Amino acid sequence: MKVVFISPHFPYEMPRFTRGLAEVGAQVYGLGDVPLEQLPDDTKRWLTDYIQVPSLGDEESVVRHALSALRRLQPDRIECLWEVGVELAARLRAELRIPGLSPEDARDFRDKDRMKARLAKAGLRVPKHYRVRTLADLQHAVGYIGYPMIIKPIDGAGTRDTFKLTGEVDLQEILPRIKHLPEMIAEEFVEGDEFTFDTVCIKGVPVFESIAQYHPNPLLSRTLEWISPAQIVLRDPHIPQMADAVAFGRKVLGAMGMGTGFTHMEWFRKPDGEVVFGEIAARAPGGRLVDQMNYANDFNVYREWARAVCWHTFEQTPQRRYHVAAVFKRAQGHGRIVRVEGLDEVKRELGPALVLEELLPLGAQRRDWKQTLLSDGVLMARHPDHETMLKMMGRLVTGVRMFAE
Repeated sequence: MKVVFISPHFPYEMPRFTRGLAEVGAQVYGLGDVPLEQLPDDTKRWLTDYIQVPSLGDEESVVRHALSALRRLQPDRIECLWEVGVELAARLRAELRIPGLSPEDARDFRDKDRMKARLAKAGLRVPKHYRVRTLADLQHAVGYIGYPMIIKPIDGAGTRDTFKLTGEVDLQEILPRIKHLPEMIAEEFVEGDEFTFDTVCIKGVPVFESIAQYHPNPLLSRTLEWISPAQIVLRDPHIPQMADAVAFGRKVLGAMGMGTGFTHMEWFRKPDGEVVFGEIAARAPGGRLVDQMNYANDFNVYREWARAVCWHTFEQTPQRRYHVAAVFKRAQGHGRIVRVEGLDEVKRELGPALVLEELLPLGAQRRDWKQTLLSDGVLMARHPDHETMLKMMGRLVTGVRMFAE
C-alpha cells in the first residue's frame, strides 16, 4: 500500500498521522514544499521517500512538478488533512484515477457558499448566506440577511478574518480589514452554543464519532485577548441530549458525498434547542482536538484513521471513559515569558486528572494570539463526570496565569 501524504510535517498533528500510516503497513511518500533535510525527525523517520515541489499553494505548479513522479510511483492513495491541500489532493487523485474525494466534492467541502447551498437542497437547516465579491454584493447581503451577520472568507479555516457585524458602523470599520480577500461569504449570525461533530468514515459511514463544545464560542475567543479559549470533548456523543445532533451530522455527511477519511463539522444549538449547521471540512480538526479524542477513549485515532484510509477497517474500540478539556493560555503583556503563576497549585488540586501540560518555557517569545489558537501553551485534563470536568476546566482558565515582558 503506497500512500502519498501531502504536507506530512505541518500542521502540528501531521507527523502523528504520518506515523499512523507507517504503523498500519503503508509505504508513506511525503509531498511538500519544504526541503527534506528541514523536515522534523518525527516526520522523516516514517517516510519511505519524499517529493518536493516549489509551493503547495500553487496547484498548477504542483501538478507540473509532481505528476510525472507520481505516475511512476503509482500510489494507491493520495491523502491530505491540511485544509489548504484538500483540493490539491483531489486534483491529483483525479489526474491519476485514484479513488477518494472528487474535485467537485472537495470544492464543496471548502467553498462555504456551495457547501450550504448543497445542504439546503438536501433539506438541512443552514444559516442564510450570500456570496460576496464586491461592495455591492456586501450591501445586497445586508439587505437579504440583515443584522447581526457574519462575514468571513469563502474557503477559510478557523476564525481568521471572521467578523460579526451588528450595524452600519461595524460594516464601515471592517472594510479595510477584508479588502485583501477576493471572495467572502456573509451569513446569518446564529445565537447559541457551538459544538463540533467529528468523524472517521469508511465509505461514507461513520465508524468513529466525537462531539466537542467550545467554551466560549470561537468568534468571541478570537476577539478578546484576555480569554483563555477552552473546549471539552464529550465522553460519549451517543447520549439522548445529542441524538438529534448526531442524526443531523450523519445527514450532512450523506448530503456532502463523504467517502473514507476524517471530517470536522461545526454546528450550533440555539436556545430553543434547534440544531443549525455551521460548516464542515474533509479533514481532521486542529486545535488539539484529536489528542483530546485519544485521551477520552484511551486509543490512537491517528493510527485508526490511517487504517481506515488504507484498509477500510477500524480495529480499536472507543472506550468512552472521560470528558477531556483543553485550555489554551495567553500570556499577559508582550515580549518573552517571564513567569507562570498558579500552575503548581492547580497541579496539586487536579493530580492525575491533568494529563497534558505544554506551556511555553520561561524566556520563550510570546506567540501572536490572533494567529494561532494554541497561543502560549495548552493544559489538558480529563474526568468521567461532566460537572467535575467543567469545574476543573474553570480552574485551568482562572487559576493559571502567564506573564510576558
